[in-house]
Amino acid sequence: MKKVAEVNLVFWIMKICATTLGETGGDLFSMTMNIGYGISSIILLSFFAVTLFAQLKAKTYQPVLYWLVIVATSTAGTTISDYMDRTLGLGYATGAIILSSLLVGILVLWYSVEKSLSVTKINKLRPETFYWFTILISNTLGTALGDYLADNSGFGFAGGAILIGSLIALIALVYYFTLFSRIALFWMAFVLTRPFGATFGDLLTKTHEKGGLDLGTIGSSIVLIIILISFLLLEYKKRNKNSTI
Repeated sequence: MKKVAEVNLVFWIMKICATTLGETGGDLFSMTMNIGYGISSIILLSFFAVTLFAQLKAKTYQPVLYWLVIVATSTAGTTISDYMDRTLGLGYATGAIILSSLLVGILVLWYSVEKSLSVTKINKLRPETFYWFTILISNTLGTALGDYLADNSGFGFAGGAILIGSLIALIALVYYFTLFSRIALFWMAFVLTRPFGATFGDLLTKTHEKGGLDLGTIGSSIVLIIILISFLLLEYKKRNKNSTI
């Protein structure tokens, strides 16, 4: 039985919401609650480990559990990236290069072991484990890329979100109008939705003086949680309807 979510339009909407929530949630721990990047990373990696263990033990796809792990990878990825870039002083560009190398490395290892990077039929422990650690690294990389665009590139929060959104739209066009590898396009889009969430999350939380909407980490996180819960309820409603047909 399939263990991961079906990739469709709803998946991408929920992915963007979940990764944006990861940005606001990670900042809530590290900055609003003033826990710091290091301790926040330990706490959120522990949450990731717990949710991942439950996900790997599950026999079938469980929407709430699956999206909890996605949120966990995103929140942990936010604080890990900030720890590397700010506490360790590596900077966004160096952090992004290191994380890009790790992402390529795990994808190469995954392919060398499984002979495929397809996510459509994941139903065994080993490919699913590769899947989740690839997601953790990609979401950590996305934070570094998003912060670089927002802070160092000159695009700002809105400009960074527009740029990444345009790249995602371009990938969608390539998907619908060419025969380019679906697996490659999936991972391109998956990686890019994280910096989109990072820049969009900053746009929601930062003050007007910094170019944001000044909703704060708590307010933005509540809005995103409500959106995610709404889509989860719709997904369960659809599943129940299909099971009665």
